[in-house]
Amino acid sequence: MIRFVLRFIGLWILALAFVALIRDGTKTIAGNAVAVTRLGADWDNLHPSSLEALRPAIERHVGVWLWNPVVQTILEQPTWVVLGVLGAVLILLGRKKKKLIGYARD
Repeated sequence: MIRFVLRFIGLWILALAFVALIRDGTKTIAGNAVAVTRLGADWDNLHPSSLEALRPAIERHVGVWLWNPVVQTILEQPTWVVLGVLGAVLILLGRKKKKLIGYARD
């Protein structure tokens, strides 16, 4: 059941990544210049208060060291890249295990 949920959520996230890629591609074609939307900008457009609450929550619960090198770098990446990687990881975690051919490995 957990595998199904991981694959289902992963496919939805991959679909969102595809929509973000198409949106950036459309902006690029319309503007005659490469347009890339950062994850932080998209998040700020969708729900700004949660993005503002993220930094204090990470610094309080995990550590100050995580915000600047890790989370800030992720928020500066294109939305379609971050969502694509996250969706692919979830799909890989939810995949069915392959049957062994021949003798079982011990």
